[in-house]
Amino acid sequence: MATISPDLLDAAERAFVRHGYAGATVERISAEAGVSRVTLHRRGIGRDDLLAALVERATENYRRAVWPALTAKGTGAERLQMALHALCEVAERHMALLLAVRSQNDRIFHGVPDDDGALTRTVFTEPLERLLRDGSADGTLRSADPTREATVLFNLVGWTYVHLRAGHGWSSERAAQATLDPVLHGVLKDK
Repeated sequence: MATISPDLLDAAERAFVRHGYAGATVERISAEAGVSRVTLHRRGIGRDDLLAALVERATENYRRAVWPALTAKGTGAERLQMALHALCEVAERHMALLLAVRSQNDRIFHGVPDDDGALTRTVFTEPLERLLRDGSADGTLRSADPTREATVLFNLVGWTYVHLRAGHGWSSERAAQATLDPVLHGVLKDK
């Protein structure tokens, strides 16, 4: 596949946001980019190629956003909180695209099912898993199964945040706080 220019990628994102995955045809994407459909065809670029490139760009943004939490000083619990805030910030940055391609979420975020079913791709969960292990080691977090818990945290925080922002119209600050508070502090009183 040919290299996709940032301008074409931006145009594809606008088309996905405006028309959703099903409606973002090659014709609409090419019109948004100001090129002919034939030009995209000659370059070997289709709708799924553009979606894959957009996902890769968002994934790289996620990696950059959680990196400070992985390299910071502090307890595992403090660094996990930083990473989960970063997850909300990246979801915010890519909110329109996430909402536009909801029908493709399984393909974008999930790996091949194993004996326990499909897990979220490790590129998204490994940073959280590392922080859960660090917090378990320093005594600030309890974590029986960091791999499973990282999958739950990524989905719980990411998709709850997206839902509260889009479905309820909450501000980014309110959605992040409302999501992270029960996740990080629980809802049960200590005995």
